[in-house]
Amino acid sequence: MFQDIIHTVKSPYRDDMHILAYRFGRGEKVACIVGPTRGNEIQQLYICSQVIRELARLEKTGAILNNNQIMVIPTINQFSTNIEKRFWAMDKTDINRMFPGNDGGETTERIAAAIFEAVRGCSYGIQFASFHTPGEFIPHVRMMDTGHQSTSLANLFGLPYVLVKKPQPFDAGTLNYCWQMDGTNAFSVYTPATASIDEVSARQAVSAVLRFLTRMGIIKYNCHSGYIASIVEEEALMPIKTDVSGIYRPLKRPGSEVKFGDVLAEVVDPIEGEVISQIIAPSDGIIFFAHSKPLVIQNCVVYKMIRRLHE
Repeated sequence: MFQDIIHTVKSPYRDDMHILAYRFGRGEKVACIVGPTRGNEIQQLYICSQVIRELARLEKTGAILNNNQIMVIPTINQFSTNIEKRFWAMDKTDINRMFPGNDGGETTERIAAAIFEAVRGCSYGIQFASFHTPGEFIPHVRMMDTGHQSTSLANLFGLPYVLVKKPQPFDAGTLNYCWQMDGTNAFSVYTPATASIDEVSARQAVSAVLRFLTRMGIIKYNCHSGYIASIVEEEALMPIKTDVSGIYRPLKRPGSEVKFGDVLAEVVDPIEGEVISQIIAPSDGIIFFAHSKPLVIQNCVVYKMIRRLHE
């Protein structure tokens, strides 16, 4: 294992922020793994740390094959992590909307430029990411529908689902999108937690990454075969909304199978304590995403549901 600094952000009041890269193996850089870009992505940071731990162990046993090099950047926003902020603390910008970056721009643009220069040119790019809406997902691999994506490669992670998203204008600044447009096979791995640690799904994500690297002939690692993933178009997910505001009481979690008419959640009056609304399943299906905050407002999306597994 070799560690180096790929970018430094100077600070007049505290230690400089050094963005570190860990390199495993030798030769051509074939895979890059990037941890959290946001300060509250503690689950993603933990997963990345466990990947580094496993790769260090595999390197010592000679299990990184064929003159391959794997680079891991465990975090690129520890300033915000230290003060428990999601976005860049100075101006509240999102680094994962700044790619491919600008080395003569604002601080977050310079960070994005340095990261993208370090990770570009690899065959496979893996990012541990979180969603812009607070909530929990079924573990899955997410990729942009840019015309350069490969769902067959995404299936090799062995996670239950592969979600394909049609990019919106604001997605053009994400690492996943810029990686794909630059010729890298890019995958974002999502697990249920963000600001807390879910040990079970963290182990599942680590195994998925090591399984993918094994199947691509980059490492030698023994693990079970995982799932044959179902391919889901994001547009096919059914959003389920609240009709009132109040205290949110969820009754179903991601992965729950539900039937038409099932009660999925309740909204409680925050003053009088009575249940003022029930969220009812509009169809048979599987809960893919669930809102996780204790309060909701009217028309808030609290669930996204897969209506059926197979077309």
